[in-house]
Amino acid sequence: QGYFLCATLKGQLPEEVLGQGSTPTDPWSSLLTAWGDPAIVVRCGVPEPAALTETSQLITVDGVDWFPEELERGFVFTSYGRTLNIEVTVPDAYQPEIDALVELSPAVAATIPLAQD
Repeated sequence: QGYFLCATLKGQLPEEVLGQGSTPTDPWSSLLTAWGDPAIVVRCGVPEPAALTETSQLITVDGVDWFPEELERGFVFTSYGRTLNIEVTVPDAYQPEIDALVELSPAVAATIPLAQD
């Protein structure tokens, strides 16, 4: 089911993110989509982040909860509370990085179901 959901998500993702056109990934994968250079990358089906705890602050965009982690040069956001975890890496060339979630969250909300408690 995870592979099917990731393929469905890939088909729903926007043609552009933050004005950046899609970039081929090497190797090609239905689990990976990228835009621009430096690349904004969406990975489907990643493990839960090690830093995530019960008290972690989440950001909610269009009904999708995201766990933000600051990187050396940007942010990685991992969805929370869905049947699959989606990871969005946004380089600091695209500040504010959270703007990418505004463009990507609708596709995640439409294709990746909420996890059952």
